[in-house]
Amino acid sequence: MAVLAAATGGALGPPAAAEGEPPAGRVPGQVDFPTQCAAPQEAGIPPAEGPTTARITVDDPAPRVGDTVTVTYQVTRTPAANPVGAGLPADVVTPTGRILLAGAQSGEVTVVGAERNDPVGAGEPLPPVAMTGTFTVTAPGEITLAPGGYTLHTSHLMDLDTVCTATRTPVSARLTSTALPTANLRSVFLGAAHGRPGAAVEVTAAGFPPGTSVTLAGRAGAAGTADRVTATADERGVVLARLPVTDRATTGVVAYEGPAWSAGLGSGPAAYAVIDAAPPPPGTRKVTATVEPGVLGMTQAGEDIVLGTVPYGDGGAAPGRIGTVTVKDARGGPAGWSLTGKVTDFTGPGGVRIPGASLSWTPSCTAAAGSPSPCTPGSAGPVGPDGAVLASTPDAAAVGGDFTVDAAVTLQVPPYTPPGAYTAVLTLTLS
Repeated sequence: MAVLAAATGGALGPPAAAEGEPPAGRVPGQVDFPTQCAAPQEAGIPPAEGPTTARITVDDPAPRVGDTVTVTYQVTRTPAANPVGAGLPADVVTPTGRILLAGAQSGEVTVVGAERNDPVGAGEPLPPVAMTGTFTVTAPGEITLAPGGYTLHTSHLMDLDTVCTATRTPVSARLTSTALPTANLRSVFLGAAHGRPGAAVEVTAAGFPPGTSVTLAGRAGAAGTADRVTATADERGVVLARLPVTDRATTGVVAYEGPAWSAGLGSGPAAYAVIDAAPPPPGTRKVTATVEPGVLGMTQAGEDIVLGTVPYGDGGAAPGRIGTVTVKDARGGPAGWSLTGKVTDFTGPGGVRIPGASLSWTPSCTAAAGSPSPCTPGSAGPVGPDGAVLASTPDAAAVGGDFTVDAAVTLQVPPYTPPGAYTAVLTLTLS
């Protein structure tokens, strides 16, 4: 378990560049839609009608469920005019707006922009603006994003709101989300690593749904043996049973739910050796040496994990590393292992939160020379509260060894996150 910390700075980043009106070749995702912009009553001017030219972009077009996506709504042309009878100075226009979600996920995203504009003459159209916001992906599939209405607030001489209503909302951006894979935490432990034919071994299986029928079975490499017994998981998802091992081919024991073992619904095997008790022929003596199995364990370098800082306003990526994890597998037998991680939300000043799904990692894994097992790093992507695989080794006839695991991590901090330190807890589980 490690604590991660990220901080947002207090300095504003450079202004976002506003797009000009597009040339003949349109920018991808740019759309036009009819708009009616109602000037504030104090301005004494009629509503303005005409097309708005806008574009929506996303920072991640292929997120996973649980990810936080940052969206940007850029208005490059508006029929709205300066509501003040005089010129507007720079940096007095504040935009807010809505983005409409449809498809696999519906709803609205509120977007807000900063006061960043060039001077506007009397009676001239209000300037291009950019607004940003975030939303959390809740369902897999295609999600469409369309521009909605927006409001242009001016704060010169008096506070005035020009409200622009969209009468048609064409799709400007699309993204396709995928479901977050769930880690298989099913495991099995044996009271003894070897025994004579017919001996009953104490078996503990964990990580199963409560009340599920679980089969405990012998294994010879990738094949099953004749040894098996069935029991029911208790309210903690734990099974306690005795398995008579009579098949001399058995080299391990697995636990699984359903009609047959599978990688998704079963545990990796725990090593077990059947010691043949047949008497030696006359004049001979049997010589037996036993290699006692060790344990599967890990250590991690360092304690807290400190991520980089990002500037207030712009947001962005806070990079870091998890600290080297050393895994030692001295169990013997055919069972591989899996190292998974999950992270809580980041909590900052005043209880402000950054979702744990905003933390992504790129794992790496190296097996020491002479290790029988190869080590496979997990996929790059978000960690989140549901967890992701950091590294693993496969089941095989011969497994074990020493492994070095690490990961580069990045926390995506949303724009205008309040300055301060944000902390979360990263938990690693080896099974």
